[in-house]
Amino acid sequence: MKAAVFSDTHTNTARMVEAVRRSRPDVILHLGDHDRDTEILRREFPGIPVYGVRGNCDGASDTPLRAVVPLGPVKAFLTHGHLYNVHYGRIDSLVYAAQEAGAQLALFGHTHEALYEELGGVKVLNPGTAGKGRRLTWAWIEVFDNGGVACEIRDL
Repeated sequence: MKAAVFSDTHTNTARMVEAVRRSRPDVILHLGDHDRDTEILRREFPGIPVYGVRGNCDGASDTPLRAVVPLGPVKAFLTHGHLYNVHYGRIDSLVYAAQEAGAQLALFGHTHEALYEELGGVKVLNPGTAGKGRRLTWAWIEVFDNGGVACEIRDL
């Protein structure tokens, strides 16, 4: 299972769409800001499942604030991150939420800074910003049949 992960696109979607075209993932994950960018992905790639969550800039959207998504044998906890105070450099509450959800991956955005580390048995991934910042990035996840996970931060 291969997943493309984006966050904080802020309506700058052209590079994100091109990255999906080049990489051809099995699933696309969008972690908010702006959730209407998730709809662009759904229109551009109708044959690829797209999951998204609402960010702090998304207002009163119907998009959920968090989701648990199966990626092969692994569960991924998706959130924008603002509800877990990730902007202040602490990810412990995010990790706890992922553990409570039975997820092995915790995916978030909000900070516009890419991050990949493991904490408390949970792989924590922030793809960075795909739309607004000095360095535009996204993430590639491969989940293997045995439950192994490989993550890579990629430049746009």
